[in-house]
Amino acid sequence: MLTLPRQLSEALRLTPAQFADLCAANPEAVLELAADGRLIEMTPAGGETGRRNNQLALQLGLWARLQPGWCVFDSSTGFLLPDGSVLSPDASAVRLELWQALSSDERQGFPPLCPELVVELASPSDRLPDLRRKMAAYQANGARLGWLLLPDIRGVEVWRASGEPQRLEGLAVLDGEPELPGLRLELEEIWDG
Repeated sequence: MLTLPRQLSEALRLTPAQFADLCAANPEAVLELAADGRLIEMTPAGGETGRRNNQLALQLGLWARLQPGWCVFDSSTGFLLPDGSVLSPDASAVRLELWQALSSDERQGFPPLCPELVVELASPSDRLPDLRRKMAAYQANGARLGWLLLPDIRGVEVWRASGEPQRLEGLAVLDGEPELPGLRLELEEIWDG
């Protein structure tokens, strides 16, 4: 595995193609690429976060089955956004027609599109300002709806296609209306499992 000294990794700038090569050569690395070409190092999720992510993926997957025309992706999927960054939301959804419009090669690599739904689930190792920058990047690159889930306060920041995020607390159910009809997350199942 390629290990870069901290000083070099902060100065290094990669293109999306170079980043794809780096990831292919180091499949165990957990990285993202900022729009300016900087590497963003990530840590693996802990057990509680992994359990919550699984519950999130399960609920989104069930919604996609009942609401045909959507593809749901897990946290290991990196998307090549229009600004040149490669980011991996904890969960995401893309309309099937957009997915099918991609070539086979585009689907095999980092799909060159911004998901219409992006969900980030804050974990103890995350810094909230970093997650908010990531949510703003999704918003700027075309996401229709973003949810930043905050388990510690049982809250959610809702990021719509434009405007400031809205913080909601104490919800039992989060719905995707009007952007994503029929989408409902049972938050208690994510918070408590």
